[in-house]
Amino acid sequence: MAFRQFGVAASVTVALALATPAYAVTEIQWWHAMTGGNNDIVNKLAEDFNASQSDYKVVPTFKGSYPDTMNAGIAAFRAGTAPHIIQVFEVGTATMMSATGAIKPVYQLMKDANEPFDPKAYLPAITGYYSTSKGDMLSFPFNSSSTVMWINNDELKKAGIAEIPKTWPEVFDAAKKLKAAGHTTCGFSNAWASWVHIEQFSAWHNVPIGSKANGLDGFDTVLTFNSPLHVKHLQNLMDLQKDKTYDYAGRANASENRFASGECAIFLTSSGYYATAKSTAKFDFTSAPMPYYPDAAGAPQNSIIGGASLWVMGGKKPEEYKGVAKFFTFLSDTNRQADLHQKSGYLPITKAAYEKTKADGFYEKNPVLQTPLKELTNKEPTENSRGLRFGNMVQMRDLWAEELEAALAGKKTAQEALDAAVARGNAMLRTFEKTAK
Repeated sequence: MAFRQFGVAASVTVALALATPAYAVTEIQWWHAMTGGNNDIVNKLAEDFNASQSDYKVVPTFKGSYPDTMNAGIAAFRAGTAPHIIQVFEVGTATMMSATGAIKPVYQLMKDANEPFDPKAYLPAITGYYSTSKGDMLSFPFNSSSTVMWINNDELKKAGIAEIPKTWPEVFDAAKKLKAAGHTTCGFSNAWASWVHIEQFSAWHNVPIGSKANGLDGFDTVLTFNSPLHVKHLQNLMDLQKDKTYDYAGRANASENRFASGECAIFLTSSGYYATAKSTAKFDFTSAPMPYYPDAAGAPQNSIIGGASLWVMGGKKPEEYKGVAKFFTFLSDTNRQADLHQKSGYLPITKAAYEKTKADGFYEKNPVLQTPLKELTNKEPTENSRGLRFGNMVQMRDLWAEELEAALAGKKTAQEALDAAVARGNAMLRTFEKTAK
């Protein structure tokens, strides 16, 4: 009887073994903020990685806007349910750096997993933003971009504008001509208000956003973007807003469809908008460098990167970290990076991918994708144009945009609005310093 029971048990065990895979696939959760054509690219990257091996499965999940995604990741970490990878926009860097225990530094991740990793293989303008002062990379560069000026060539031609404007006065003049030619609701506009008109504007004109190299040299920085040049620029926007020669279009990037729809023929936003513009715009378009004030000494200087990087969350199993490291190695492949750059408009993160794209003659046929690279390398970066690293930057951007909106609505003067934006921002920085120590 005992033997028969043993035989039955053994049969069941064998049957179960045959029905169960030899090993389980390790899932890697990836939370991101990509929309439109770039969402499709993210999904394709995950599919290609999953098809390339059988040990790991990357599962991408859209979590909303950049701020929404970062906040969701932080909340999930506190609840013990964080994903393995979270996409965080560049201005969230200081906040993530200060989150002790919440992250697994990328340089350590790759070392522990014995995956090939050389920080010098990546573009310096990008890696410097996401590294410590010692050069240790904390997050993995993914979709790096810069602000560019998108141009509807067909509409400029109809309005009799022979050349793409290079300076702010030329943009203002072109916008007036576009209005006269029938663009009754928009001469020019932009997405990401504070990024375009405070952060990139400052770097491009080689004026500081704050002290301590815009926070890169220490948290105890003081904001300074209420200078005469900043006030002059905001005043110009306020004057043009009155008849919508300039038409404010919000704090984030939901307004980008105003360009693809043909409503705004001149529109400043991320170079990473390329994939969506290519798939939705039904007219001849291109991109051009950001405009500048010709009487500003040294302008234009160089732009700073935007976009986002991939942060690895803390508290995961070694096998899961090994999968994340292999995925990052997969993403760094030269051909894959070149293809990603050429399809999305985001910058190639490795030097090899950039050189391959040039060698293939891609930029000769698609100069639009070289615009942000030319901006980033226009001149050697200064303390004013290396980048920025402010704590609570997500919340500060909302404060800054709030003050810009008050000025554009005629509720404050340009000086009052920028003074208030600086004062409120400084107060938030002091609060951040207390929590970060």
